[in-house]
Amino acid sequence: MSKYLILFVICTFLISQSRTEVFTAIVDMEGLLDTEAALIYTLENYVKAEEQKIDLLKRYIAIYNKQHNRASEDPQLYLANPINAYTLVKRLTTDWSHVETLIGTNINTDALQNISYFKEHMKFPTDEDLNGAAVALTRLQDTYHLDTSSLARGELNGVKYSSELTAADCFELGRQSYNNGDYYHTQLWMEEAEARSKREINETIDHSDILEYLAFSTYKQGNVALALDLTNKLLDILPTHQRALGNKIYYEGELKELEQNNIGRKKGDDGSEDSTSIGSPYDDPFSKELYEALCRGEVTMSLHDRSKLKCRYFFGNNNPFLKIAPFKVEEAYLDPDLYIFYDVMSDDEIETVKKLAQPRFRRATVQNSQTGELEVAQYRISKSAWLKEDEDERVAVISQRVSDMTGLTMTTAEELQVVNYGIGGHYEPHFDFARKEETNAFKNLGTGNRIATVLFYMSDVPQGGATVFPMLRTSLWPKKGTAAFWFNLFPSGDGDKRTRHAACPVLAGSKWVSNKWIHERGQEFLRPCTKDPPPEDLIA
Repeated sequence: MSKYLILFVICTFLISQSRTEVFTAIVDMEGLLDTEAALIYTLENYVKAEEQKIDLLKRYIAIYNKQHNRASEDPQLYLANPINAYTLVKRLTTDWSHVETLIGTNINTDALQNISYFKEHMKFPTDEDLNGAAVALTRLQDTYHLDTSSLARGELNGVKYSSELTAADCFELGRQSYNNGDYYHTQLWMEEAEARSKREINETIDHSDILEYLAFSTYKQGNVALALDLTNKLLDILPTHQRALGNKIYYEGELKELEQNNIGRKKGDDGSEDSTSIGSPYDDPFSKELYEALCRGEVTMSLHDRSKLKCRYFFGNNNPFLKIAPFKVEEAYLDPDLYIFYDVMSDDEIETVKKLAQPRFRRATVQNSQTGELEVAQYRISKSAWLKEDEDERVAVISQRVSDMTGLTMTTAEELQVVNYGIGGHYEPHFDFARKEETNAFKNLGTGNRIATVLFYMSDVPQGGATVFPMLRTSLWPKKGTAAFWFNLFPSGDGDKRTRHAACPVLAGSKWVSNKWIHERGQEFLRPCTKDPPPEDLIA
């Protein structure tokens, strides 16, 4: 029962008592002064609480207006920053829940009804969106080795893009990581929340909440002593905190057991592991470390290999059109051939493709290798749509251009897939073609395997978003109007392991691409098969 309700009950009792013919005696009339005093006290406290609530709502309005006005100046530029995107989702989920709770204490429910209407009829993020935005930020943090404090200041690789995160923003990042069982990032962001909380004039998060998450996340990472120390600090603030009291006993028991185990060790055994060198993780083309190093631009092909690459005009094979309008081509790699075509999609074509695709965007899917069915996956974060050639003349022109670029027929090619990557959007290393064991892949198309890929870049990306080929130690950086082209299959029809590639997380900017996947059927005379098998170690 709230203190205001208790006072209301007391006042009601006093009023009920005062109704027993008070006018018949002055002594009873004196009791009315007590009644009036209680009413005045109740009203004063009610007004004070309402003023505090209004002041807090005004603070929310000031924060929201500042960010909204900033975003309205250039929405695309604002949302291209993953920190801004995360805080926008947080404002419309966690923060708005607080606002609704505050407004809900008012007798007038018009504002709540308006918010409920907006949530039902307009775009409104969900808790899943908030979790996805938080995971995206931690993914960017890991891939690009971003310092937590710098990221909280709104800096991405030394470039300041956005306002700073509050202690509450950092706390929510830590809480979402905790919910995902990611205790490493829980600790990082709770530590940042604690540091920022100490510097903030207006407290945005309870220090005891930070300590509780921080203690448990450090324990889960094996630091029991620090977990106990943090728990003791929490109990200094809230001595009756039940979970903290239970955890304290548990941590003390764990530490005692660890001490006994240390005493029982043989003399001279320091517990260290064999430090035999296992080589650099960059030597393994299937390692996550190499993939992320390529995303950061830290690993490149050798100078010897790069010296062989050329830029040239491509006139095609007996293509009359290309005799007068050849393509500008850059060799990105030789064996397997990896090409970059320049100026192969105009701004008008790009805007048309984006306009056609956006209304039908759906979460991008991957093909289940066992069933052949399409399904969403956490290792591919983007939305996509498919465009047919007969939908717009420009889509048909793009398809014909792919035929001119590759010398292959488009009669059995897939529709143009248009993709826009979300916050920290990425697609982990994968093959475009179906491997031998994936017998159900593309079965419903009846056009064979994906023989080649053409990847159009429809936007520049300020930071991140490269297409990387780990086995080739090659990174392709998005440039608006260009397209990458490679064969996925050897002439024998076997899959080329070296074409395994990935879309690196987008650090800053909005990445738009479109894919044209070309299939085997119909290419028999355009790219004849050979009986000579490729080296076994290159077949996927």
